[in-house]
Amino acid sequence: MQPGRVPGRPAAAGTPAGITGITGVTDVARLGATWSIYRGAVPLAPGSANSEARRGLVACVVVTYRRPTPLQRCLSMIQEQDRRPDLLIVVDNDNDAAVEALVAASPLVTRYLPARRNLGGAGGYAYGIAAALAAGADWVWLADDDGRPGDQWTLSRLLSCAVEQDLDLVSPLVLDESDPARLAFPLRRGLRWATYRHELEGVSLVPNVANLFNGTLIAASAVHSVGLPDLRLFVRGDEVDLHRRLRLSGRPFGTCVGATYLHPQGREDWRPLFGGRLSVLVPSDPSREETTYRNLGYLTSQRGLRWRRLPDAARYAWWFLAHERDLPGAVRWWRLASQGRRQRFPDRPAGTTAAQRRAAADPAPPEDLAAPPLGRHVPLSRG
Repeated sequence: MQPGRVPGRPAAAGTPAGITGITGVTDVARLGATWSIYRGAVPLAPGSANSEARRGLVACVVVTYRRPTPLQRCLSMIQEQDRRPDLLIVVDNDNDAAVEALVAASPLVTRYLPARRNLGGAGGYAYGIAAALAAGADWVWLADDDGRPGDQWTLSRLLSCAVEQDLDLVSPLVLDESDPARLAFPLRRGLRWATYRHELEGVSLVPNVANLFNGTLIAASAVHSVGLPDLRLFVRGDEVDLHRRLRLSGRPFGTCVGATYLHPQGREDWRPLFGGRLSVLVPSDPSREETTYRNLGYLTSQRGLRWRRLPDAARYAWWFLAHERDLPGAVRWWRLASQGRRQRFPDRPAGTTAAQRRAAADPAPPEDLAAPPLGRHVPLSRG
C-alpha cells in the first residue's frame, strides 16, 4: 500500500479536503492506519458483508443546541463503538465554548462547526451532512444530542445490514431510554403501529419505514439523489419530508431491528382519538405548536403526502371542536396550516449564541466573535 493511502480509496495528495489538523502525507498515513485499526476491531472473514461494510469512510454528524450533558453521553457512546466513525462532525447551534471543549476531548478525528445563527435541527443536519460529503464520506451517520447508540454494536450492525440488504439508508430501532422495552416512536407495520420491542421479535428488517435522524445511516450517493434536509422546516416535519423524498426516489431503505438507539419518548405529543383508534399530533410544548402546524400544512401540500390533507383536517377539527371545545385553537391551526400550504415561512431572527452572550457581559470582545471559520478542528492525535 502506498504511504498515506486509505484502504479502498484513491491515494491522497496532501491534505484531504475538509479536514485540517492533518498537515501532510505523514498525518494522512496516520489517519489511514487508524482507520485500518477501526475496521479490524473485530476479526472478520475476508469478503464477508461485515468486512465489505467497514471499508467505506463513515462520518458521524451530531447536531446540538444547549444540551451539553446529554451531548457528552452521546459522544461517549459514539467513541465506544466497535466500528468507530472515521470522522466526527458536531454542529453547535449555540456556538458554545463548552461544547467545543467536549468535541476537543474526543479521541476521534473531529470537526467542530459552530453556528452563529440557530439553524434548527433541519439546518444543522444539512450543514453537517454537506460538510461530511465535502470531506469525502461514503456514509453519513446521524445523531441527535438527546439520544445515543444503544450499545457498542449499533454502527457495525447498521453497516452490515446496509450491505446485506442492499440499502441506501438504514435506521436503528429507536427505543425509549427510560423503558427500552418500548419504542420511543411508533413504527408503522402495514396498517398497524408497533409500540413495543417484543412486537418485532423474529423480524430483522422493517422495509420502507424509518425514524430518521436518530442513528440513521445514509449513503453519500443517496444524499445526492434525495437532497439535504429542508432548512425551512427548522423544528418538526424535517424527518417526514426527507422520508417522503426517499420514498419518491425509489431508494431502498428500512429499519434494522438488531441495531438500537436510545432516545426520550415522543408519545406524549400524540393525542388519542376514538379510544386510541386514531391519533393527532398536538405538541405538549406550546412553543412548538406554530412550527408543527405550519410544517404539517406544507407537507400535506407536497407530492407523496397530499392524500393526508383531508384526513388531517378531519382529525384536527374533531380534536379542537368536539374534544377540546376550542374554537380559537381550531382557527389558529387552520391559519398556520394554510400558511404552510402557501409556503409562507417566517423570517427567523438570528437570536443570541453563547459567545454573543459572553460578549454582552464582557466589554472586551472575545476572540471567537471574529468572523467565524468554516470549522474548528482537533488535530489528529492518538497520544
